[in-house]
Amino acid sequence: MNNSSSRTLWRLGYCARLLKTNHFRTAASNTSFPAVWMLLTQHSGRIPGLFVVVKKNTFFTMPETMEDKTNPELYLPHPGVRGMTLLNREAFKRTVVVPALKVKKEIVHNVLKSLKQSVLQRPGLKRVVEDPEDEDSRFVILDPHKVPEFSLGESEQQVLKELSVHPEVSKYHLELTYENFKSEEILRAVLPEGQEVTSGFSRVGHIAHLNLRDHQLPYRHLIGQVIMDKNPGITCVVNKTSIIDSTYRNFEMEVLAGENNLVTKVKENNISYELDFSKVYWNPRLSTEHGRIVELLQAGDVLFDVFAGVGPFSIPAARRKCRVFANDLNPESYSWLLHNCKLNKVDTKVKVFNMDGRDFLRGPVREELSKELPLLKEEQKTAFHIVMNLPALALEFLDVFRHLLVGEPCSPAALPTVHCYGFSKHSNPARDIQERAEAALGTSLAGRCSTFLVRNVAPNKEMLCLSFQIPADVLYKRPCPDEEKPASKRLCTSQDSSEEKVLS
Repeated sequence: MNNSSSRTLWRLGYCARLLKTNHFRTAASNTSFPAVWMLLTQHSGRIPGLFVVVKKNTFFTMPETMEDKTNPELYLPHPGVRGMTLLNREAFKRTVVVPALKVKKEIVHNVLKSLKQSVLQRPGLKRVVEDPEDEDSRFVILDPHKVPEFSLGESEQQVLKELSVHPEVSKYHLELTYENFKSEEILRAVLPEGQEVTSGFSRVGHIAHLNLRDHQLPYRHLIGQVIMDKNPGITCVVNKTSIIDSTYRNFEMEVLAGENNLVTKVKENNISYELDFSKVYWNPRLSTEHGRIVELLQAGDVLFDVFAGVGPFSIPAARRKCRVFANDLNPESYSWLLHNCKLNKVDTKVKVFNMDGRDFLRGPVREELSKELPLLKEEQKTAFHIVMNLPALALEFLDVFRHLLVGEPCSPAALPTVHCYGFSKHSNPARDIQERAEAALGTSLAGRCSTFLVRNVAPNKEMLCLSFQIPADVLYKRPCPDEEKPASKRLCTSQDSSEEKVLS
């Protein structure tokens, strides 16, 4: 079995195992069969023959190709646009012959309602046009894919008979312009035949963010203009020109179309954030994951956000009445984090730091845990969560937890829960992430952790979240008896420990 097949099987098996996964602070897993299929939709394009459509919690499987091939060129722009690099909207005009039904204007509404599956649905096109020869009649434009050979089916003819409409279908010359074509149709007509067409993008406020491939770069400005034309509210289109910098998590980008304004406002899970997209990290595809983690928190819990960015974990946690300690090394992220805390009126509930992640863990996190954990009583339910969302490097920071605290361990229930993110190209990503975490911690997490598939980042590259309570023998270093005597300079040795046991 090749590596690709094993990864596909892993995804299927992994999704099935999610049915048995218990998450922290939940009485029972809320993962359902539809939720598993939601995960499968992320990978459906890579499972041959499977195309999953999700609508209102109803799930269907259907053939990959839905378009009727009776007239594949009907909705293609003029062939002369092939190879265009500078957008000329006038060049997209063409006239096509489509079926039309002549009806009296007073019953047009009834006909549209009765034949709604057969009526033409195209951007910017009128479904009803005037009859130049009869002011009392109108032409209802039909979809040629639904009415092949200009002939209605028996059921449609029966409906028209009941409405006293003659079922004869006329030929109507319809002019199509740039405004009537979808972005994917335009780009498929422009790019060389057989090459991949990308019309998808991430939306960050008024900005559309593209990741164009090399063969698309000669057409990048045209692509940017088309995306902006076809998506209301988009006034700036950018293309990523470098990989994400693992230190500050930003990347270089080129403005392809529109205004050169990268300061934007976004809304996620009913919370507003403002940011400079060119200087900080923001990924709208992580909205669901942000919400998943925040849902684990309860009022009074404590959250340590090690790589906080502009606050998508910290701010909603603060609004849930949690105490939050948020940190980011990037000075720009730190500034926008402060700004967004004020914007959302949680600035008094979030302590913000601009430090390296290791220093944050060894400083404010250690200090707070050392102060709070010994004071917890058995009946108290305060939970401590540590979020480490820096997938490229976060696993390498886990060694900081080794003997981070000194003294007698707290109760097992109070041990902090870590949510650590990582990328994996392994054929079994969940096992890979767990093993790398175990290597950093110096202990086994078997039976003490859960993995959650966040998203597919690229072909053969997954992003996962590993959640676990830090084992007490990892987190705590028990002091040697002599450490309590300041006058003694001698190190505590294994021989001292043996002698102590004999004396006792």
